[in-house]
Amino acid sequence: MSNINKTKTPQQIQYDQLEKKHEIKRPLLKNCIRAFFIGGLICVIGQAVTYFYIYFFNFTEQTAGNPTVATVVFLSMLLTGFGMYDKLGQFAGAGSAVPVTGFGNAVISAAIEHQTEGYVLGVGGNIFKLAGSVIVFGVFSAFVVALIKTILIQWGGF
Repeated sequence: MSNINKTKTPQQIQYDQLEKKHEIKRPLLKNCIRAFFIGGLICVIGQAVTYFYIYFFNFTEQTAGNPTVATVVFLSMLLTGFGMYDKLGQFAGAGSAVPVTGFGNAVISAAIEHQTEGYVLGVGGNIFKLAGSVIVFGVFSAFVVALIKTILIQWGGF
């Protein structure tokens, strides 16, 4: 850091000091508490959806996970389309981005942003900018885990 200050002019140093003086301090603790509670609320909603599938559709706890994830992602996409999820994201920060709902928001945001370029090149070409890498990583990870499990069952006698 001291090497950087040696190469700065006096005006640059003065500007840096002025910038630090007028910089708005972020309420870190308040933001962390918001993220914690909103992220927790999203998880509570997900748990309620799980119980809904278990109670009304006779899923088990093991099989209710897939439709729950699909439902919560769909709800986040719907809220993004109506412009409500962005407001939640500005309020909650990482609390709305870390759960799987953040994935749905990112996918639909890319589609909405590029819809003026057409459905094929705009929406179709840009919807998987973020989702593509997530899907590839998920499929590859599932393959590796299945391969390890198969090897252990075949050779390990489990």
